[in-house]
Amino acid sequence: MRHDYRMSEVDMAGGGAPVLRGHFLYNEPMKKHVSWRAGGAAQRVYIPADLEDLTWLIRSVPVHESVHMVGLGSNLLVRDGGVAGVVILLHGVLKKLAIESRTHGLPPAPADADTALVYAQAGVASPKLARFAANHDLVGGEFWAGIPGTVGGAIAMNAGCYGSETWDKLVQVQTLDREGQLNERLPGEYVTGYRHVALKLPHQEWFIGGWFRLARGDGAASRETIKDLLKKRIASQPLNMPNAGSVFRNPPGDYAARLIESCGLKSFRIGGAQVSTKHANFIVNTGNATAADIERLIEHVEETVETRTNVRLIREVRIIGERQ
Repeated sequence: MRHDYRMSEVDMAGGGAPVLRGHFLYNEPMKKHVSWRAGGAAQRVYIPADLEDLTWLIRSVPVHESVHMVGLGSNLLVRDGGVAGVVILLHGVLKKLAIESRTHGLPPAPADADTALVYAQAGVASPKLARFAANHDLVGGEFWAGIPGTVGGAIAMNAGCYGSETWDKLVQVQTLDREGQLNERLPGEYVTGYRHVALKLPHQEWFIGGWFRLARGDGAASRETIKDLLKKRIASQPLNMPNAGSVFRNPPGDYAARLIESCGLKSFRIGGAQVSTKHANFIVNTGNATAADIERLIEHVEETVETRTNVRLIREVRIIGERQ
């Protein structure tokens, strides 16, 4: 069900604050909002009207309640027992995407570089960022076309593929903290690595957007590269079935898919969840998988690979909520 929700000034914990302009969904099935198309309901889902509305929402949520930001839900599993607190949907809301003219506060480009800055908010789909850059004759962002999520998720996990990573292109990020304040931070304030991003001074924040520096170049060639990458993705990944992308990180010097396949797990299934026959680092929903089926299969793959190869796989996907 969809309801408009308005908090009183007292509820807004500040007196005289604006009412919220977005809307809440109550007991919302999260299978509608995650790419695995499985899982339980969220106690409350909020769809903000815009960034300002989002900041007021965060300020209004009591500190003891959990908050989960969700883009396209492409690396997320919500357990069958559901999730308490507030889930905030950003895709289609934080959608600003523009060539950025500002220079104040941003690191300068190398003197001999012909570059431009692109600002993208967290709710923009990563493939859309890739196409936008190419259409403006900017190169180096083609790899985002192969990432099935949003810019916010790509920044949060340093998403990458085909030899490139998101933080290679970032020069500044915009975050929203638990107090509802917006911040701008430089890459030096984070520890980043393969599928890993952490603020050096821990503070609960969410990525709201980022400024990317890309080289000027041949936009037509960039668009052809994007087409080639998408063809490769279609040929190698089970895109015709609900999945969450790569389930595990590649271990140093190896590939998770190779290890999983070497253990004879390709096509192994638990309930409606199956290790893809096309790519062993993908778990697909064959049609009626529960979140429990998927989680048990993830655990089985981890345990089997560790027992047989002595390699403990690290998950890329995030699991939230309560078991049923």
